[in-house]
Amino acid sequence: MSKDKEYAEALSGPKNSLAYDTWRRLISNKAAVFGMAFMIFLILLAIFADFLFDYQTEVIAQNIPDRLIHPCLKYPFGTDEFGRNLLARVVHGSRMSLAVSFSSVAMSLAGGGFLGAISGYYGGKVDNLIMRITDILLAIPMTLFAIVIVAALGANTRNLAFALAASSVPIFARVVRGAVITVRDVEFVEAARAIGATNRTIICSHIIPNCLSPIIVQVTLRIASAIYNTAALSFLGMGVQAPAPEWGGLLAGGRTYIRDYSYLSIIPGIAIMLTVLALNLLGDGLRDALDPRLK
Repeated sequence: MSKDKEYAEALSGPKNSLAYDTWRRLISNKAAVFGMAFMIFLILLAIFADFLFDYQTEVIAQNIPDRLIHPCLKYPFGTDEFGRNLLARVVHGSRMSLAVSFSSVAMSLAGGGFLGAISGYYGGKVDNLIMRITDILLAIPMTLFAIVIVAALGANTRNLAFALAASSVPIFARVVRGAVITVRDVEFVEAARAIGATNRTIICSHIIPNCLSPIIVQVTLRIASAIYNTAALSFLGMGVQAPAPEWGGLLAGGRTYIRDYSYLSIIPGIAIMLTVLALNLLGDGLRDALDPRLK
């Protein structure tokens, strides 16, 4: 076998692939593994929530004789002021929190990614216009911006997701723009231009795939931010509306009884804290795993 073939096989082997190398460094980070394992568990819990607890009978229906029971064998998380199983409501609340957070981040990534790619690739007046608009939007606190949108459109789950997405678009626009600027003038992009590739092809096929590392990290961190912003708006009564369970709404409902039945607020608060912590740990691990300087 020639040296050229041996070299080609070595490069194509699984041990030298980018995905394998990234995965190897990711799983060597114990904190990132914890974050990833917790998120997988939480996503599975949200997917199979209906199989674990019936929504109508255990989450929504009131059971006054069993109201305000402290955590026990029958009710591991206790019951609320209407006798509803808090464990069932926390589990179904994870579905609501994750659905709103994932959908809002997906929308903001699409919008912000498009604006950032256009801004970074074309530069000039286009870049200046888009960046000045994002500067104005970034000057407004994210939660306040979301409150204004929800107040204008109405408090429901769809408008909540849209509000969180709109408030995160400038952040993704800046992240994608910065990543695009670093690769728009490298050799393979110039080669694509030389053979007549369109700007759309260059952006979608050559630039964006080489900007995924910072985008992936930012997605995990923005999901964490979206979760606690969802909880904050629901706590203020401008997010998911009762009786639908959501962690922020559960916190708001439990504050009335916090002196004698503190578990009503503590348990949803722990759920929010662990989820945000897990996402931050996973995001930090991905950042280290995808950073070529740390190889």
